Amino acid sequence: MSEPLTSIVVPTVGRPSLRALLEALTSGTRPVPGPVVVVDDRRDGPDLATELDDLAIDLRVVRSGGGGPARARNIGWRHARTPWVSFLDDDVVTDPDWAERLSEDLSAVPSSVAGSQGRVRVPLPLDRRPTDWERTTAGLVTALWITADMSYRRAALVAVGGFDERFPRAFREDADLGLRITGTQGEIVRGSRWITHPVRPVDDRVSVRVQAGNADDFLMRALHGRDWRARASAPRGRRGRHVAITAAAAVGVAGALTGHPRPAVAGAAGWLAGTAELAWARIAPGPRDASEVRRMVLTSAVIPVAATYHSVRGAWRHRGARPWHGVPDLVLLDRDGTLVHDVPYNGDPAKVSPVDDARQALDRLRGVGVRVGVVSNQSGIGSGLLTHDQVQAVNTRVEELLGPFDVWRYCPHDRDEGCDCRKPAPGMVKAACDELGVPPERTVLVGDIGSDVAAAEAAGAHGLLVPTPHTRAEEVTAADHVATTLTDAVDDLLAGRW
Repeated sequence: MSEPLTSIVVPTVGRPSLRALLEALTSGTRPVPGPVVVVDDRRDGPDLATELDDLAIDLRVVRSGGGGPARARNIGWRHARTPWVSFLDDDVVTDPDWAERLSEDLSAVPSSVAGSQGRVRVPLPLDRRPTDWERTTAGLVTALWITADMSYRRAALVAVGGFDERFPRAFREDADLGLRITGTQGEIVRGSRWITHPVRPVDDRVSVRVQAGNADDFLMRALHGRDWRARASAPRGRRGRHVAITAAAAVGVAGALTGHPRPAVAGAAGWLAGTAELAWARIAPGPRDASEVRRMVLTSAVIPVAATYHSVRGAWRHRGARPWHGVPDLVLLDRDGTLVHDVPYNGDPAKVSPVDDARQALDRLRGVGVRVGVVSNQSGIGSGLLTHDQVQAVNTRVEELLGPFDVWRYCPHDRDEGCDCRKPAPGMVKAACDELGVPPERTVLVGDIGSDVAAAEAAGAHGLLVPTPHTRAEEVTAADHVATTLTDAVDDLLAGRW
């Protein structure tokens, strides 16, 4: 049986529309070409796996803890093991032939293509003009790289570190990833598959809340330069006018408070004129019924101030922002002294004793989809003190206590055999990366002595030292990255410090 072509990743906050999407996937003309990973981004709530277990689909549910759409998508794709990862929003509905078209889209592209974007339709009312919110949603039809329906090669996501989790809202993280992918990994093409993106019901304040995205624009500017909008085909917006209207309002209020009528009148007039122009620009193309006019007038009075506030906040917060690093795709760990307490030449599984919180630290990595493996020098085999079977028995016990590992590598050679696998040589690190298809530069080796760090560096990976009382002081001094405990090391890795 052939390997699945792509995994389907669906971040969700538990909306009822999720079931409609999954039912559309199960009722298509062809089965989806891989497993479906639903990422529950709620901080708590009922188990979605139980709620959805009646669906005839290869479904896995993981939790992301409420970290936002970028983090949820990252956790989703890191749990995927397929060549491609296809993202869908939880409020879209796929066409009946979507899975068939997706397979054709991904199978047909050359290696120079790193991504394939689906096509989006937004149903609008036929009996009236669309509202402001409906027109905003309809912008998805022509937007570039939106993950409402977007597929990327997994290797490309690994290479750039996935979505930038500093973007707390949808849309800008899509443009950021698209710019990074097209700049370093290959082109993104339009596929032939279609989804329908309905207009979600919203309250009257939605147009004010979305002004928070102005802060994200300044992160985009810090990362991609002032011309990022042109390269991402993003509309310019009205920030300059919003700032002018807010400044006029500030002048008017200051004049009134200080007893200067002319500035007060001039500021108020400027604010009123700017607000009226904004309101009409939003009212004119719409249905112009009483409720829409009321909504546009009231929100237009607030939007300029909200947009300006979030712009100032974003400019300050994201000043000097550096490119996104993300978490490693693979974390390799030394066995003795790092994962379990070191018992020299141990061949007895009963003597295996994990270091404090080792299982919890590993499970945190597994929970966000980071692969974990072991690379260990076992020179006792070469010197006749151990057998392969004894080493394997100890490894099995380690896995029983600490959970599954994606790759195991150990060097059986004596110290003087001159092999290329014994650390500080890079052989085991390179072999583990090759087995899992992970670039060494997206790999971290955690160990307790200098040879662990040296092996990582020789392989093109990153080394992280967690010293024990047996670690030499000069090894600690020479290491670029040192953590006090394995828990601290995992904290650093998940925070992108590696």
